[in-house]
Amino acid sequence: MRQARLRGEGQSYYHCISRVVDRRYIFQDEEKELFVGIMRKLEAFLGLRVVTYCIMSNHFHLLVEEPDAEAIPALDRRTLLERAKYLYDDQAVRALSEELDRAAQSGSDRWLEEILDRYRQRMGSLSIFIKELKQRFTQTYNRRKGRRGTLWEDRYKSVLVEGDPQALMTIAAYIELNPVRAGMVENPEDYRWCGYASAIGGNRWAKQGLGRILDQSSKLSGEDFEKQWVRTSQVYRLWLYDQGQEREASDLRKSKPTRRGFSSEAVDREVNRGGKLGLIEVIRYRVRYFTDGAVFGSAAYVDRVFQRYRHQFGATRTTGARRMKDAEWQDLCVLRDLRGTRVG
Repeated sequence: MRQARLRGEGQSYYHCISRVVDRRYIFQDEEKELFVGIMRKLEAFLGLRVVTYCIMSNHFHLLVEEPDAEAIPALDRRTLLERAKYLYDDQAVRALSEELDRAAQSGSDRWLEEILDRYRQRMGSLSIFIKELKQRFTQTYNRRKGRRGTLWEDRYKSVLVEGDPQALMTIAAYIELNPVRAGMVENPEDYRWCGYASAIGGNRWAKQGLGRILDQSSKLSGEDFEKQWVRTSQVYRLWLYDQGQEREASDLRKSKPTRRGFSSEAVDREVNRGGKLGLIEVIRYRVRYFTDGAVFGSAAYVDRVFQRYRHQFGATRTTGARRMKDAEWQDLCVLRDLRGTRVG
């Protein structure tokens, strides 16, 4: 007999896991991209928040925030149609709009409410989110592969997680470090299909999700971590490396560590640079400084170019070299300060 799931009160967090039937390795790059795309569409439509995630070769991990039912905005015609655009194609949205119009023109409030209630029951529901995510992925996967039948081993597992930064960050780190523990990559930012790598790559949803973890507590300097990704990324990266450090075996006969992870030297390096991406890591991403910085090089070189073109700058600017942000750039500088997203 299945046990009833443990449910939180009000706004709640859940670590959700589901495996492919027979634990087959079906998730290649294309399938992972498909899964994340469906996940993001459902997230936007249903009004939940994926705090972070990791899609492995035969299973997935999600840390999901389910909103307080009392805080879910009222669903009216306009809101429903706006949300429907995230999940449905133009033809389906148009059909829904026409159905709502017919109900409104009939003068029957009951008809209109019945339509809206079909969708209200889905909004903010974790079980609906996971159910539809797995169903929609299965339908597309089966159609592409010419197969039939179930794709998942069993119903998904879920763990209710306290909405405290330490609990959330511990679960998030466990999720992000899956590919490191599996020996697939050396660093979490190298695994494209996890929340941290997606955020480093510039994905707005991923940034907001991880920022949500740190924004739960004023202990972390009281900043708005959902909006200040630079600060979020540094705090979170230090936490990842601390939690992901390689653990040595207690049995001296064992030659391998009990848990794969980062060497103590790698952890120390991250601590010393304050959680910022290093030069080797940052060049793997889109860097606007390389395209919009005007001049790139040592401070002395940038200053020389600045003096040569001094007449093109305002009278109040006296120096040329500008230190770059968002990473550890050593002694490199640019001529232009940049706002907005600089790395990712």
